[in-house]
Amino acid sequence: MSIKSIKVLNVMVFQRQWRLNNGECNKAEAKPGEMTGDAFALRFCDGINIFIGENGVGKTTLLKMIYAATQWSVPKTDVGKTKRFADFFSGNLEDTDLLKNDGKENGYSYYEVSDGEHTFTNSLSDKGILNNDQWSGLNIQSIYIPTTEMLSHSKGFLALDKKFKLPFDGTQVDIIVNASLPEARELPDYMEHILEKISKVIDGTIVMENDIFYVIKKDGRKIDFSLEAEGLRKLGLLWKLIRNGLLEKGTILLWDEPEANLNPELFPLVVDILLGLEEAGIQVFIATHSYNLAKYFEIRRKKEEQVLYHNLYRAFAEMPLEDKRYNTLKEGEIEIYGRSANYLSILKGNKIVEADESLLEEAMKNNMFD
Repeated sequence: MSIKSIKVLNVMVFQRQWRLNNGECNKAEAKPGEMTGDAFALRFCDGINIFIGENGVGKTTLLKMIYAATQWSVPKTDVGKTKRFADFFSGNLEDTDLLKNDGKENGYSYYEVSDGEHTFTNSLSDKGILNNDQWSGLNIQSIYIPTTEMLSHSKGFLALDKKFKLPFDGTQVDIIVNASLPEARELPDYMEHILEKISKVIDGTIVMENDIFYVIKKDGRKIDFSLEAEGLRKLGLLWKLIRNGLLEKGTILLWDEPEANLNPELFPLVVDILLGLEEAGIQVFIATHSYNLAKYFEIRRKKEEQVLYHNLYRAFAEMPLEDKRYNTLKEGEIEIYGRSANYLSILKGNKIVEADESLLEEAMKNNMFD
């Protein structure tokens, strides 16, 4: 099972996109050559999907939309599976209307996630889930790793969250739940190999005792998880999720900013691990600001491994990056667009790539390489 596509209309940063009708538009009222509005849309590969772009272009929003959709595919057996979409953004957000972005009180807002055969639609306008009868029961297993490291806060956290409304979003709660599950009895050899790679870097393994996570070092020392460097904690969390048997064929992994607080020297390791998970039949979605991390996927991937880059960027409504004819729209008419490519090097207009190129040009201009 994998997620094939997403469409978003007037939710968070994603407004209606205006473009020139090329004759293929299905809207009867839009004639060829006229402007027409449509939803933001992306298609995904079954392997690794990389959202890359500047701040505020919706990378995390897309991850959370996909995660929310997968949660609704599982029969509702606990509170974690019945969270409203808003809960994945804030534990204190009471009204999904605050997530709408259409400028109209009664405007239409929704997002739609599809596996190619079934469709999940969350309508913020109607405040309900559409097509749930065909989606619920698909049992799409998923894991979301948020940017915030949560295992250091595990002691008593779940009990408090159940009793009080803590200011943490649903993804932060869920990651503690998943890391706290019992370890799997057996793992496939390829997963054991990945665990060995991670153990070598963190110099040990991860255990949980009395609601507290520890690193058991190879020399026998037991270190409180909160005392480890945050980058190593990130890898320790991944080790625990794998050891608990939560990453297996058919699972979807969503990881927000894997590079955060991580030594760049470890980027190749993270990339190799994710490519290994892709080979094992796990669909991966990551959001990143790091040119280096994204580039390592391009360099280290094998020909048969599926990697698809999704460039999220701001542009004037209807203006393709290579076409300046529509750069006459008013300054306020700037929207979020997305373009996909199999290689980072052929993405146009990506702010992260441009920032890296700008740094290189400045260094050369100042004779830094003499």
